[in-house]
Amino acid sequence: MAWEDELFAYLDDLEGQAAALYDAERAPDLLDRSRTAYQEVTLSSRLVASTDLELTLELVGVGAVTGRLTRVGDGWSLLRGPGQEWVVPHHAVAAAHGVSDRSVPEVAWPALTRLSLTAALARLADGAEPCALHLTDGRRHDGTLLRVGADFVELAAGAAARVVLVATAHLAAVQSRPGAAA
Repeated sequence: MAWEDELFAYLDDLEGQAAALYDAERAPDLLDRSRTAYQEVTLSSRLVASTDLELTLELVGVGAVTGRLTRVGDGWSLLRGPGQEWVVPHHAVAAAHGVSDRSVPEVAWPALTRLSLTAALARLADGAEPCALHLTDGRRHDGTLLRVGADFVELAAGAAARVVLVATAHLAAVQSRPGAAA
């Protein structure tokens, strides 16, 4: 073997060792960057990526709710199950099963995801659909939504249709049965 070939082989070996050392030093940095980037991923962004999937959400004060995720809004989701719909504020989600491995960054969300929880509840009030308001402490109020305030809903509850105000901060889910009689 000529001395030039030996020199080039030696230089190739050194270059390979340098690349390996660079990769070894860079790996922890890449891992740290990956962890930091993932810390920006929100529950909402994972749920947006899970639209049209069958999910189970474990809700504080309610337990497990299963249905097809049909809509995600600003801080809430809509699950449709057999004969019922669940409007779920994200603050009440303790765990989610069956979600996509992906996430969708907020800049790529459809315009409908900008709708607030109060907008979704106003739709129920406009439809005068019977519903059950499940609270994060396990209590429940059945009736018909009348109006939606800035941070509460007004419900006509029971046969006497007494008015109950419920703070949206304590809602775990609103369960409705479209087409059911009040």
